[in-house]
Amino acid sequence: MASRRGAAKDDGAKPAKLSKAALRKFFRVFRYMRNQRGLFALGMGCLLVTSLLSAAFPWLIGKLIDAKATTTFWQAPIGDMGNVHSILKLLLIVFAAQAFFGFWRIWTFGSVTENALTHLRRDTYAHLLRLPMTFFAQRRVGELNSRISADVTLLQNAFTTVLAEFLRQFVVIVVCIAALTYLSAELMLTMLATLPVVMLVAVFFGRFIRKLSKQVQDRIAESNVIVDETLQGIQSVKAFSNEGHETRRYDASVQEARRLALIALRWRGGFISFVIFCMFGVVVFVVYRAALLKDAGLMSMGEITSFVAFSIMIGASIAGIPEQVTSLLKAVGATERLMDLHDEVAEPVHLGPKATHLALKGRIEFKQVDFHYASRPDLPVLRGVSFTGEPGQRIALVGPSGAGKSTIASLVLRFYDPVDGAVLIDGKDAREYPLTALRDRMAIVPQEVLLFGGTIRENIAYGKPGAAQEEIENAARKANAHTFISQFPLGYGTVVGERGVQLSGGQRQRIAIARAVLKDPAILILDEATSALDSESERLVQEALDELMKGRTSIVIAHRLSTIRRADKILVLDKGTVAESGTHDELIARSGMYSSLSRLQLDQA
Repeated sequence: MASRRGAAKDDGAKPAKLSKAALRKFFRVFRYMRNQRGLFALGMGCLLVTSLLSAAFPWLIGKLIDAKATTTFWQAPIGDMGNVHSILKLLLIVFAAQAFFGFWRIWTFGSVTENALTHLRRDTYAHLLRLPMTFFAQRRVGELNSRISADVTLLQNAFTTVLAEFLRQFVVIVVCIAALTYLSAELMLTMLATLPVVMLVAVFFGRFIRKLSKQVQDRIAESNVIVDETLQGIQSVKAFSNEGHETRRYDASVQEARRLALIALRWRGGFISFVIFCMFGVVVFVVYRAALLKDAGLMSMGEITSFVAFSIMIGASIAGIPEQVTSLLKAVGATERLMDLHDEVAEPVHLGPKATHLALKGRIEFKQVDFHYASRPDLPVLRGVSFTGEPGQRIALVGPSGAGKSTIASLVLRFYDPVDGAVLIDGKDAREYPLTALRDRMAIVPQEVLLFGGTIRENIAYGKPGAAQEEIENAARKANAHTFISQFPLGYGTVVGERGVQLSGGQRQRIAIARAVLKDPAILILDEATSALDSESERLVQEALDELMKGRTSIVIAHRLSTIRRADKILVLDKGTVAESGTHDELIARSGMYSSLSRLQLDQA
């Protein structure tokens, strides 16, 4: 539960602390707006104009109250501030201008934001794909997906609406305070003497309520984690008849969220009531002082009206600022997480069109390779592993779980690099090859095949994007897949469903083999590709694998020793070291570890 809570909290949209580092990362987003500086400047200009026009409204209303109808509406000149009709015309012009510039403000800020965030999403996704396997081993997929979806959405809201509105409110407050000072310095001092007290109390209550709201969000996030984990593991839930257990677990989480939410609601209700009472109290006190000034002949009724309207605008702007600041702080936090992701060191993967294939023969050599995972430096996985695989040979890896079989395959694919020693490909250190070009000459058929949610054609063509239909069908025939594919009503256009759920295990394996055939690799890795299949499916898949391995250097990871009898070399791994090496017959004759494993499997059969 501790790990779930940590993940849930991390995924929540929380305000960040305004440290210098956080602000630096926030301003890095603006580099995506560099090529739109003109459009952004236009938006800022429209924002300034609409802010000034908003402040003009209270002033004109005051003038309207004090003015008289000296002419008809059509005869009234626009600049006559003593004529009711002139002021009305001016108000209509102000409203029209505000609508016009308001539209362009929204459009310009929206366009700049959408263009910038499109590039940010693209760069974030591209950078994610270039990150090494060590990164993905330490992160949850849901968290990474949240970076691209939830965090970028926060930025979208911040730059499209919140930032512009915050700047507009700031301009309105400054202009309105200047107007109030001009109208009556005495009333201005009266208002300034009362507002700070109200604001201090509001800030205190606001922090407390935000803390409660944060706890509610965390609880809701935990509930979402439960839903996510339960639905992803729905097969296990149903197999263990734990629907009731999961329902009670989710209910306990949402009930706790409800309890906290009700507490937050009570405090929020009290806070809002307090703010309403104080704000109206301030307005009444200011109007009371204004009435005394009017009786003394120091202010007109129109000036009092303008003053009250300006005061209301200031109050409304100030009331909206905390929420806008909170939203901006959330955006700062989202940006910090995104930029942290961008700062992760990526692999030298080439994202452009694939270059000409490397002319690899496929010779593999491990020279005294030591390896441990970065997260477990005290737990060695491989120790002094050395072996050679000649071009076209089949190298089988056997041994108990945790012996290092899959790690060797990962080192060949350069998912990881050796801590000590070297992996040589065709006599050259694998690290000296361009990474993308090297992996493009390799293919893997895993035990758990992941098919993408498109069609069978798209999944096979993943081995060679853009392949012709004839190439796809030839690959499927070599993988013993063409027959069952042709039996589907839509043939190669059949949608396989999410993760290939519409197909059987053997069918998924053969599509994975067809994908590898289409790629035509020099080095092939088979990671227990038949271990989870029934006898008939295993026969068909093994036939396809035998066809696939012809002329390629193959590394075969297997628990079933019957599948590797014809391997050119068998490496028996134990606790990260090569305990035995030889052909099947040679190892059986030695009566060592391999011979013991073989007898054990025969006895179990």
